[in-house]
Amino acid sequence: MSTVAYLPNLKAYSKQPDPSQILQVGLGFWASKTLLSAVKLGLFDYLNDKKITAPVIGGALGIHKSYLYDWLDALASCGFLHREGKGKDAVYFNTVDTRAYLTKDSQSYIGGFLEMANDREYRFWADLEEGLQTGKPQNEIKYTGKESFAAIYEDKDRLKNFADAMGSIQVENFMALAEQYDFSPYKKVADIGGSGGLLSALLAKKHDHLQLTSFDLPDLAPIVQETIEKYGVADQVSIAKGNFWTDDFPEAEVYTMGNLLNSFSLKNKKRLIRKAYNGLPEGGALIVVEMLLDNDRIENSLGLLMSLNMLIESDGGFSYSYGQFEEWIYEAGFKRIEYMNLTGPTSAAIAYK
Repeated sequence: MSTVAYLPNLKAYSKQPDPSQILQVGLGFWASKTLLSAVKLGLFDYLNDKKITAPVIGGALGIHKSYLYDWLDALASCGFLHREGKGKDAVYFNTVDTRAYLTKDSQSYIGGFLEMANDREYRFWADLEEGLQTGKPQNEIKYTGKESFAAIYEDKDRLKNFADAMGSIQVENFMALAEQYDFSPYKKVADIGGSGGLLSALLAKKHDHLQLTSFDLPDLAPIVQETIEKYGVADQVSIAKGNFWTDDFPEAEVYTMGNLLNSFSLKNKKRLIRKAYNGLPEGGALIVVEMLLDNDRIENSLGLLMSLNMLIESDGGFSYSYGQFEEWIYEAGFKRIEYMNLTGPTSAAIAYK
């Protein structure tokens, strides 16, 4: 009788160790800053639809010749540029994605948020460890004693950049919402914390029967006016100046909140949801556009990282799951919830009164 022992094939149960993922993420700030520098220096705008050699690019953008090719080839290697040829005769040009999302003449431009990430958040994230240990924000308040929004609102240019950034990160999602959601039963929509007015403008552009209100602090009114004039919807979009903590929400059948709830603590999340419920008529809807987390908190990596960004940027803000949202919504009195996938990791959660 055979006494041979069969040892398990360990490779069948676990793959060989590979440091690639560790190195890619651990040194991800190399690639991040390389891309952010290209946005900040206007590389993708300069290229637009053209194919241009490295020396010409370097001369136009003021890039030192010693590292010009390293910079451009790194961007090409990471998939942010195309390159034809090699050396001094090579030409560089935008990919489909960078042309669509990182040139300012594109309707889908998201570079505003990346510029803000470069100018503000990149440096604040260096103090993540302190934030994790203290639970306190690591932005302007740490150095100036002023809460980040207060510091931003002090400077009109910084406020404009912030509003543009908030709009740019959501522009694709706002367009998807305008396309996918049936607004035909409603006539009045108010965007709470409307920032630069982009969501109101895009909804108005798609649905000419809607009357919309962008509701936010008075300092944002000139930016909203610029947005609605740009989109040619001044006859549909009005500006309501106020504070969503202390003032009543504008009268509407639908309230929208884009990237708003995640900025606040649990107490204040519930407070805003309750104000929306109280302000809506029967049959009205609250539409929240954010990176909602899956209930197992494992699939939406960007949403989880956004929650850490809320640690850096806010006092108690955090990302939340579908299950958490449902708990708060039903607690406030809403009767029904539905979800809509928008783009990438972002969803629309719609609660009906």
